[in-house]
Amino acid sequence: MIDPRAVVSPQARLAPDVSVGPFSVIGPDVSIGARTVIEAHVVIGGPTIIGAENHIFPFASIGSAPQDKKYRGEPTRLEIGDRNVFRENCTVNRGTTHDRGVTRVGNDNLFMAYAHVAHDCTVGDQTVFANCAALGGHVEVGDWVILGGLTAVHQFTKIGAHAFLAGGAIVSRDVPPYVMVAGNPAVPHSVNSEGLKRRGFSEQQIRNVRDAYRVLYRADLKLAEALARLESSAAQHAEVRAFVDFIHASTRSLVR
Repeated sequence: MIDPRAVVSPQARLAPDVSVGPFSVIGPDVSIGARTVIEAHVVIGGPTIIGAENHIFPFASIGSAPQDKKYRGEPTRLEIGDRNVFRENCTVNRGTTHDRGVTRVGNDNLFMAYAHVAHDCTVGDQTVFANCAALGGHVEVGDWVILGGLTAVHQFTKIGAHAFLAGGAIVSRDVPPYVMVAGNPAVPHSVNSEGLKRRGFSEQQIRNVRDAYRVLYRADLKLAEALARLESSAAQHAEVRAFVDFIHASTRSLVR
């Protein structure tokens, strides 16, 4: 299932049913899982581990060296889970020794054309990166996050689960779970309630999230005061606990 015009290193490890299109290049220290499809003109460098049932479209560059002037060729790596789709011209870089040395992508993610995941990023499961969405280095993206087209996320920023970043958002601070942000610089607008409905959150759970959002963003409280008020609700509701725990773990301050 490897086109004779592809170049595959003898040191690469491909499952027997991996498909590789013409003119693709797969380097040494690359491992690709079962039923993954590599279309034409794809370049995959290593060390890189790619799981099962991924689909990589033409002109994507996966596992190339990090775009970091401090990088000196150290053997850092990229780890990709299962059932991800990387559309045309996506770029995903390996990690650096200035962090954990690894870039990680989870399962069931969609990266539309020209999306970029920089070195040392961690991307969860079920995310959508619309066209030209880009992460700086060391960014953490939770599960079910949606990044609109032309979104840019500053290095070291954290994006909480179920957050929604509107198209063209410039994000330089941490975005809590469930929150919709837009603008340059990005500011919070509301709760991603429609997304939560689609993912099976009950009306009461969504109401709890909205109440927590109002306490943080609409009650004119200092952050410590808002967190103190939210603790009682967090003790009873897991969805609010995730919201509060993220805020406690924030390192770049929150979008406000």
